Amino acid sequence: MKKYYFLQWLLFSVLGIISGIIAYHFLGENKFFTTLLFSLLCLILMSYGYFLITTKIKETEKIITSVLQKDFSLFPKEEPLDELKNTAVKLYYQSKEEQYQLYSYKNLYDTILNKLEIGLIILQKNTTENKWKIFYCNPSFMNILKVPKYHEWSFYEEKIPEFYQLIEKTEYQDSQDFIDISIQESSKQSYSIRTSRITTPQIDFCVISLESIQKIIDKKEKQAWNNLMKVISHELLNTLTPINSLVHNLEYLAEQEEIDHEDQNEMKDSLKIINSKSQQLLHFIDSYRQVAELPKPKKNRFNLKKAVENVLKIFETEFKNNNIEVGLQLKDFYLNADEKMIERVLVNLITNAILALQSKTDHKKIYIEILEINNRILMKVEDNGAGIDEKIADKIFLPFFTTRPNGSGIGLTLAKSIMEAHQGYLTYRKTEKGSCFEAWMV
Repeated sequence: MKKYYFLQWLLFSVLGIISGIIAYHFLGENKFFTTLLFSLLCLILMSYGYFLITTKIKETEKIITSVLQKDFSLFPKEEPLDELKNTAVKLYYQSKEEQYQLYSYKNLYDTILNKLEIGLIILQKNTTENKWKIFYCNPSFMNILKVPKYHEWSFYEEKIPEFYQLIEKTEYQDSQDFIDISIQESSKQSYSIRTSRITTPQIDFCVISLESIQKIIDKKEKQAWNNLMKVISHELLNTLTPINSLVHNLEYLAEQEEIDHEDQNEMKDSLKIINSKSQQLLHFIDSYRQVAELPKPKKNRFNLKKAVENVLKIFETEFKNNNIEVGLQLKDFYLNADEKMIERVLVNLITNAILALQSKTDHKKIYIEILEINNRILMKVEDNGAGIDEKIADKIFLPFFTTRPNGSGIGLTLAKSIMEAHQGYLTYRKTEKGSCFEAWMV
């Protein structure tokens, strides 16, 4: 296209120059009228050549300016031999398509974020500045804190000072915290606040999420209840279904006028199975009672290190028979708790670790540690077994949930309940070489 423009301009320029030379020639011969005609022709040719090339360039500039200003109201068309304009037209329609796609994505993201029950606000600032501005704020955030939408982040300092100061303390870095906020002089509510920093070459973003603790608890309670009902229903059906079938069979045999020796044996076998299943159901109910009716801890002051050592003596033979190496790092800590209950927690955790090592052939290890972190005592039981499958990791503390054929499914549940009865908690963490259970105590 550039060559095409150049040739057009060159042609008219050459013709204009030739006309100028001819005009100069006739001027020397004092033929003024002819000189005037060729001078005008020279001016017209030169002007038209300039007009032609500038017009084409201006058309192309208009298209490029529209792209820069994101004004897609034009409908430019390509022209033969005009490569520069055709390139600009292609760029125009490509940018127009990308802009429409971005607009569609923005509408999609806005719709999704606007429907979230979690309050969400995103701050932004240039890397060369220190002033944060509001990039996005969803309706849930404004509804939770009862505030309007501002463009300046500093405006929230007066409206929600507690929230604003908490974010300021994080220095807009990754963090998680909890806060009690009183909205419009009502009773205080607890919220979980998470901040996440995202840095780009030119702009920094700080994503802040705000979620009601009560909603989190309600959701977890509902999920736990549903999971518990599934397990209980499964256990009851597995026990009662064969009993029901055997009872129907006994009714059939009892209605016969004569019962032969073979039928008597069948009735005896059926009664034995019914008795076995009944005992299984009673054991299930007793296990449930242990979890549901956990006695109140009888607290007294005792040495946790000695309590751990007492429990380890119970497992000495089992450690030896299974070639399990035990690593210890115990410190003298005195705990005000129910010693028997804490020992039972440790028994359940060690039993769980031993079972996790059954599939391992050598280098079996269990590591037990007692330490203090942030004025809280932590008791860790770690093993180098196969670990727990991520698909079931969130169910291991569920009552009666077990992957073992003869497992009761209450060991970890009971241990967790005991820790909670002592205002502590029990957590599971997957390690590179196995599993780690952490019992946090006051």
